Amino acid sequence: MNEIHVIGAGLAGCEAAWQAAERGVKVKLYEMKPLKYTPAHHHAGFAELVCSNSLRSNQIYNAVGLLKEELKRLGSLIIEAAYKTEVPAGGALAVDRYAFSDYITKKIKEHESIEVIEGEVTEIPEGITVIATGPLTSDAFSEKISALIGRDYLHFFDAAAPIVDAASIDMSKAFVASRYGKGEAAYINCPFTEEEYEAFYNELIGAKEAEIKDFDKQSQEKLTVFEGCMPVEVMAKRGFETLLYGPLKPVGLTDPRTGREPYAVVQLRQENLSRTMYNLVGFQTHLTFGEQKRVFSMIPGLENAEFLRFGVMHRNTFINSPGLLSADYSMRDNNKIFFAGQMTGVEGYVESCASGFVAGLNAAFRALGKESFIFGSSSIIGSMAAYVSDVTVEKFQPMNANFGLIKPFDKKIRGGKKGRADAAAERSLEYIDSILCIVK
Repeated sequence: MNEIHVIGAGLAGCEAAWQAAERGVKVKLYEMKPLKYTPAHHHAGFAELVCSNSLRSNQIYNAVGLLKEELKRLGSLIIEAAYKTEVPAGGALAVDRYAFSDYITKKIKEHESIEVIEGEVTEIPEGITVIATGPLTSDAFSEKISALIGRDYLHFFDAAAPIVDAASIDMSKAFVASRYGKGEAAYINCPFTEEEYEAFYNELIGAKEAEIKDFDKQSQEKLTVFEGCMPVEVMAKRGFETLLYGPLKPVGLTDPRTGREPYAVVQLRQENLSRTMYNLVGFQTHLTFGEQKRVFSMIPGLENAEFLRFGVMHRNTFINSPGLLSADYSMRDNNKIFFAGQMTGVEGYVESCASGFVAGLNAAFRALGKESFIFGSSSIIGSMAAYVSDVTVEKFQPMNANFGLIKPFDKKIRGGKKGRADAAAERSLEYIDSILCIVK
């Protein structure tokens, strides 16, 4: 039957549904919102983001920037929506979260080949199915997946940064600038003196963390934090200077009041088109709400800040993909079942979108009686698929897009790191252009 099921209307699920529908396959898209929400989601629309800059770098010599360009050329709905709802963010691609979600929701609901079914799914449907229920898969459906894969889930914790009201930022202390003057001056910068930083640091490392819910004591003792999204207080405990070389690094910024580089800087990134909300860059946290208000109000310029959303820490769940999946994201022992999104071990929203693209494309091909298409590992989209399906990977952990995953060159590339990145981008985009007639 020329039909597939897609479970979950996050970025991966929406991308998968769209790609299948665009190829003439009927899609039943299941989404439990607005009847039920996960702890991390609040908007009724599809493809909800946790923060505005979730799509990261927009430069093709950066791996995630290159991945976005690959997806753009391939016809990604998610990337189309991102550029339609873009907000200024220097060299990054940031979006108005609600406009982004609403754009995708409208496109999905208006597609003649997609039927949206509201409600929580507790059984895996018969037929070709893409499971894209995300890192906060409901307990009931998690049990079904566990039974399907025949092994335990792996898990880790993820964190999100606070958001403040722009009107409550003291601009007599903060200043607007982008690092090294790159792109539009889209960041609000809160500069520390050495004394101010020392006082802030001491309070941060001693602040009370929120209780971890939904896991027993043994799970808490085995807590593993993904390095790319580490809570700021955990990072700070690694040493006094750790933040100075991380999210609070002052390099490339000059305080116009002093004409000098500050000792440390907290950057605030625009959260929406109207610039009424800003998030604290790199301040994912698991502190209690009261402690966040107390400690983060020590940041110069945020003494009287109104916190519109405090940082939260939530469960992320992923499967041991190398033992389960092929490079088209289908199960090796049941090729009618595909997985997509962060639960496959691709870490990040753009990466989730890419996995949804590959899963949706191949689920459609399966429904149409075609052979799977395996993307070459000279591309970022293909190298990620190769990573999650690589049976030689030991101690599998989630991975962001990076140039370390792509197929190595068979000759020495001149120009150092930048030369290699430029060459990788050129090779990747040539490859993507060469396969468009096959995958579209």
